[in-house]
Amino acid sequence: MRTVRRMLMTAALAGAGLLGVAGPAVADTATPSPSASTEAAPTEAGTSFRTATAIKSGQPATADASTGDYLYWVLPVDAGQRATVKATVTLPTAARHGAATWQLDVYDGLRRRQPCKYGAPTKAAAQDAGSVELTCTLRTVRAWAEPWANDPLPGSYYVRLTVVDLPQEDLGLPVHAKVEAGTADQGGSQAVDGTLAAPLMPGAGTATPQSDGATPSPRPAAMAEPDGGWSSGWWSDRWLWTAAGGLLAALGGIAGYSVTRGSGRPSRVPPGA
Repeated sequence: MRTVRRMLMTAALAGAGLLGVAGPAVADTATPSPSASTEAAPTEAGTSFRTATAIKSGQPATADASTGDYLYWVLPVDAGQRATVKATVTLPTAARHGAATWQLDVYDGLRRRQPCKYGAPTKAAAQDAGSVELTCTLRTVRAWAEPWANDPLPGSYYVRLTVVDLPQEDLGLPVHAKVEAGTADQGGSQAVDGTLAAPLMPGAGTATPQSDGATPSPRPAAMAEPDGGWSSGWWSDRWLWTAAGGLLAALGGIAGYSVTRGSGRPSRVPPGA
């Protein structure tokens, strides 16, 4: 029995060690990217999908605009990550004529609007409000999905900020917008089999000059990869959970065999039997 206890103790310690390694991978808090904090934050926004300003995870971006403008930013989100976008709009101090409703939308690389799992992407600001804050937490990005599904896939994610309802007299008033997007790694519990051949990043590049000297046609800003590059699609901490389960099953089988096989000594047979 002492041997059995020792085996069970070893199994418990081994399982706890492996699960402890896997634990940090499922943290649900978005942490700013170290490289993003060392770069200059963008101070303008695009006015369409094709001219969206590229940002990185954890990198704040600001823009001065007029009420009624459409403001666009774009960032990379990889498989297994959950993105949270926050926007703060500082409203003009000049007297406004009524309340205004602002909206934050997020689109994937196929320009499909993605629903927010958490947050308040639409909010009304009172006539005398100095600012309005919006937030949107997307579903976890999947490495692969069925063609008919609307699951979020790795690649470009476009953030659009605009006002959707206000008095006509308030159109054109100056506003200041601040947007920041963070990503949190959800770990192997969200992993799926399969992966895309390439992330959804349509038309990444810069403005292309025309041969006749005309104004260059706008194209999206060059997209940066996530820290560490795009996911290979096969590794996740599910491997650690699988290994821990296999080890515990093997040790449990050995312990069970040791208990059921008895002492191993032949039973005594009464004389004359």
